[in-house]
Amino acid sequence: MPQPVGTTNPQAKHGLILDFAGVLTADPLPVHRAWCESEGLPPEAWRATLNDDPEGRRLYAALEVGEIGQAEWNKRTAALLGPQVAPDNLMGRAWSAVPTARRMAALARAAKGAGYRLALLSNSFGTDPFNPYDRAGIWGLFDVHVISEQVRMAKPDPAIYQLTVERLGLPAQACVFVDDHPRNLPPAEALGITTILATDEAATVAELEALLGVSAALSV
Repeated sequence: MPQPVGTTNPQAKHGLILDFAGVLTADPLPVHRAWCESEGLPPEAWRATLNDDPEGRRLYAALEVGEIGQAEWNKRTAALLGPQVAPDNLMGRAWSAVPTARRMAALARAAKGAGYRLALLSNSFGTDPFNPYDRAGIWGLFDVHVISEQVRMAKPDPAIYQLTVERLGLPAQACVFVDDHPRNLPPAEALGITTILATDEAATVAELEALLGVSAALSV
């Protein structure tokens, strides 16, 4: 069990840094597959366009660091998906049915109530016209927001982790970082941040409860 917040123990954890998609939301892949089918596309079209298509990868990387806005990304990515795909609010249409991870949000609230400082560290997928953070209802939980679009750098750039702990006002060794992409963890570990790979929501919450000494209770 870690020492309580406020201890002089240099190994105590005082900060919790959470990724957004796949950590504070449910796994988006099933929702994206269903959306593709509703648009008359193959179920894997969204994933393949954003991850496997070279131009799709380039556009998404540009969106993450604010080189292009979401409206421009919508237009250009819709063209990659197919002529039947309308560009209007493309990101919102694909993402709006992805639910918030309620147990993880409850864990974040419990940690904040116990005195931990919270940071949201997210590789952005744009905020206008669709703002995923507002829709999820989690923005106000966090003391610090580090959104790649706003800071013009993205995970796994080591500088974004350094910026996050600086904004938290805590040493890296006092922080825990949770992300669902393995490639995003090593740069945080190199700074001394304790890292957790998010897989199953229940298992990840249980690991955080044990590490932070808090209980994530869901309200009815």
